[in-house]
Amino acid sequence: MDKLTDDILTDIISRVPYKSTCCCKCVATRWRDLFSHRDHRKKLPQSLAGFFYEGYNRDRFPKIARYFTNVSGEGEPLVDPSLSFLPGYNSLDILDSCNGLLLCRRWHFTNPQLMDYVVCNPATEKWVVVPATDWSSKVEVARLGFEPAVSSHFHVFEFIDQQAWCIDESEFHGCVGRIEAVATYSSNTGVWRHQVVENNQFAIPTHSKGVFFNSIMHLAAFDDMVVTFDVQGNLLWTIGTPPSPPNCDDSPINDVFVSQGQLHFANNSGSESGRYNLSVWVLEDYDSKWSLKHTVSHWQLFGTNYLPLDHNVIAFHPECNMIFIVYGHENTLMSYEMDCRKRHFLRQLGRDCKSEYFSTDVKTPFIPYVPLFTESLADGS
Repeated sequence: MDKLTDDILTDIISRVPYKSTCCCKCVATRWRDLFSHRDHRKKLPQSLAGFFYEGYNRDRFPKIARYFTNVSGEGEPLVDPSLSFLPGYNSLDILDSCNGLLLCRRWHFTNPQLMDYVVCNPATEKWVVVPATDWSSKVEVARLGFEPAVSSHFHVFEFIDQQAWCIDESEFHGCVGRIEAVATYSSNTGVWRHQVVENNQFAIPTHSKGVFFNSIMHLAAFDDMVVTFDVQGNLLWTIGTPPSPPNCDDSPINDVFVSQGQLHFANNSGSESGRYNLSVWVLEDYDSKWSLKHTVSHWQLFGTNYLPLDHNVIAFHPECNMIFIVYGHENTLMSYEMDCRKRHFLRQLGRDCKSEYFSTDVKTPFIPYVPLFTESLADGS
C-alpha cells in the first residue's frame, strides 16, 4: 500500500472526533532528527491525545506501573504506555514531553547508579540516546525543549541544585534547593554545556512542568516567580506571578502552560470568606505583566470548596480555551471549557494513581502527549 500523502493524513486526523463542545482546530508539526527531514516546517493537524501517568500498589507486581489515558477518557489507550519499543523500557521514567517527543531517564540494568536520557517519538517509535552529565543521577528537574517551527533540533535542560552541585550542606545559603547551574544539551552539536547561575535566589519545584516557547524554557519557581532560560542555559528574565493564598506558593496549581501561542499561568486565589477560586492568567510581556483571563470557583468546578492541594491543573489544550484537572481521592480527570464554563468528567484514574505533588520518587506523573505523525525515519539525519 502506498504511503499516505500529507493531504490525506491531514483530512483523516481532522475528522477524529472529540467529545466536547469546544470547537478547536489542532495543528501538528514536524521534526527532522527523529522523523523525516523533508519540509520539516510544514504543519499537520494534531490534537492532545491523552496523558501518561504512573500508579503505585504495594500488593501488585510490579508495584509501579505506567498508564496512558485518552483525552476523551474512553476507549483503548491510543499509545502503549510501556514504551516497549525502547531498549531497557522497564527501567525508565518519563520526565517531560514537548511537541510529540518524550524525554525519558533510563537507569542502567548492570549499575542502577548510572543512567542516560532517551528522547523518543512514540508515534513513530524512533528514539535517540542523550548521554548523562556528571550531575544527571542527582538532578531533580530535567526538561525537554523542541520547537520544530523554529528549529529541527531538540534541547535538554538540567537544573542543578545545591546538592547535585556537591555543595556541602553547611555552606547552603539562601533558599533551600537553590539552582546553582543549568546544563543544556543540543541535538545539533551533540554535546553538553553548563552555565553557572550568578546571584540566584530561586528554587524550582520538582513538579514544575516547564514550557519551551519562543526558544525559551519557562518554569514556575517558588516565591511567586517564573524563571526563563535560553538554549545555552543563560538566565534571561525572572517574571513575578500573581500571588497565591498563604502557604500555597508551592502548590502544583501554580504552573505555566502554553496555549494558542500565549504563555498562561494557573493559580489559586482566595477570598475573605475562605472560598477558593482557580484563576488563569496570560503573560502580556516579560516585565511581569499578566492579564486575568478567567476565574472559576472551586464550588463551580468540583461542587465543594477543595483546598488548593486537593487538585492539580495538568494541562491546557494547545488550541482552545480548555484546561484539564485531576482532583479528589480517586484522582478524577476532568476538562473545563472556559468559554462556556462547562465541565466534563472524563474518568477516575483511581487511588493507585500517584500524586504529582506528594510523590517523592515520581516527579511528573501527569504528562500530556500530542502525537506527531510523519513519514518513517530514513537515515537518522
